Amino acid sequence: MAKQIYKGNSWWSFFTSFLIWLILYGALLYYWFDFSFWKAVTDSSVRVVLLGVAGILISRNLAYYRPGAGINKFVYVTVVSIVMTCLWVFFCHWILVRAFDEDYEYIHWLNNAIPIHYIVGCMMIAGIGYRSQLWYDDAEQQDERARKEATEKIVREAELFKLRQQLQPHFLFNSLNSINALIMLRPQEAREMVLKLSDFLRGSLKREDDHWISLKEELQYLQLYLDIEKVRFGHRLSTRIIHDEAAEQLLMPPMLLQPVVENAIKFGLYDTIGEITISIRAWSEEGMLYIEVTNPFDNEGQQPNKGTGFGLSSIERRLYLLFARQDLLEAKAQENIFTTLIKVPQTNDKSSNN
Repeated sequence: MAKQIYKGNSWWSFFTSFLIWLILYGALLYYWFDFSFWKAVTDSSVRVVLLGVAGILISRNLAYYRPGAGINKFVYVTVVSIVMTCLWVFFCHWILVRAFDEDYEYIHWLNNAIPIHYIVGCMMIAGIGYRSQLWYDDAEQQDERARKEATEKIVREAELFKLRQQLQPHFLFNSLNSINALIMLRPQEAREMVLKLSDFLRGSLKREDDHWISLKEELQYLQLYLDIEKVRFGHRLSTRIIHDEAAEQLLMPPMLLQPVVENAIKFGLYDTIGEITISIRAWSEEGMLYIEVTNPFDNEGQQPNKGTGFGLSSIERRLYLLFARQDLLEAKAQENIFTTLIKVPQTNDKSSNN
């Protein structure tokens, strides 16, 4: 059943409209047709009250049943309106004839006025029916849109959660492999890496329910990851982080930078023996948070544009799910420098998602 149209403010609007019609129609009978006050009040009261009942009945009928889309639903309203008008005219005539059964002049007037009353009543009842039909259709469409948006939101949040959960095993497997490699050769560093990994995972659990965190918090979280990787690669890995103070409190999805830096380490340090510096720069501009990650790579042995892997693809997907834009992640290679640029729009509804 659809929502009832006549309740709350709508009910008072309906009641007020018919009260005004009762007064106007009674005044018309009293002044124009020179009816007595009692006769004018009785006639107008009977007709308006029964007309109101007919309007409520047709509206409630449409609340419980409406034909499918197309012209059929308007044909149905028209047919129901015609039937309701016939019943309205009959009962009005029956009540008024018995109320003034000895006033033959008035009864004669009633008989002659039946066509006029029928036309006016049919127009009003049909108008209520069409208005109710349109209102119920609009209410159903709004409910359908709300259900669709709620479903899409649930699906989007589920996919975002899945992507976030995929990041942990992906990084964890790499870290455990590194710890395994260090156990025999450098056991002290392996123990240090286990402790740092524990701190990193503990921090990720604390952020499990956070949809948005500040850039400052993200960089602090990223530092735990870098500490782990520096144990793994030693002096070969160094980082440089630069950011504006104004950008520190800007919001972004959590764990957005770790896969980018992991990707930078992968292309910068794997299969090489040299030292590299990964640069991270963040700034704000025109309601947008920009984060740029650059790293050197061997342009002869690697093709980063063709193999960005799960990390960057997951970021691109997360940003699309959050902002419905596909231009928020840019990756390019120039000479032997690979640059990843992330853009995070600063919208007003983020605070409600925390």
